[in-house]
Amino acid sequence: MDSILIVEDLAPTRDWLHALVRRVYPNAQIIGCATLRAGYDWLAQQQPDGSFLGLIDLGLPDGSGVDLIRQLRLKLPDARIIVSTLYDDDAHILAALAAGATGYLLKDEESEIIEARLRGMERGEVAMTPSISRRILEHFRKNAGFFAVDSAVLLTPREMDVLRLIGRGLKVAEAAASLGISAQTTAGYIKSVYRKLDVNTRAEAALEAAKRGLV
Repeated sequence: MDSILIVEDLAPTRDWLHALVRRVYPNAQIIGCATLRAGYDWLAQQQPDGSFLGLIDLGLPDGSGVDLIRQLRLKLPDARIIVSTLYDDDAHILAALAAGATGYLLKDEESEIIEARLRGMERGEVAMTPSISRRILEHFRKNAGFFAVDSAVLLTPREMDVLRLIGRGLKVAEAAASLGISAQTTAGYIKSVYRKLDVNTRAEAALEAAKRGLV
């Protein structure tokens, strides 16, 4: 591995991840960033050559790591992009994978286990916490008939904006701030989107957003 980017806002956790990946990839250049903006700044200086690994947290102080994953995938199409987070809900998982993540690790696992999962990538294995794999399989099993987009369901531009943000894992207040509208108004749009798409959960909404190419 030539370059490794760690995006993690908590310094002790960032240092822990740095030491962990150093043991796995002793010769790699490792960069640590505490914010989404710092990650973007680093990415702007990179060229799409050499091998690259990203360990990206999702809950950052200035935005969602899902956005950085999407940009990393666009600029470094061969990159290995692993989510490193404590979020284990369907909405965050689906949004990250739809954006281009190739693995999903929970930070509450033991260091030795995470190291083993990273080393396994060299053998073609997917770096994914087993509970996340089971959750994905269960979700897709339950929604086996849910994947074709119903072209008859039309959303307004604002409803599409809300669906996109919900699909990225943003909460109502965060989506409202991003759109510059009130949380109450945003909640109303979400209710309308759920009704039109006949969904009942954030995970189903995230899947619908992914199907429509919004995340």
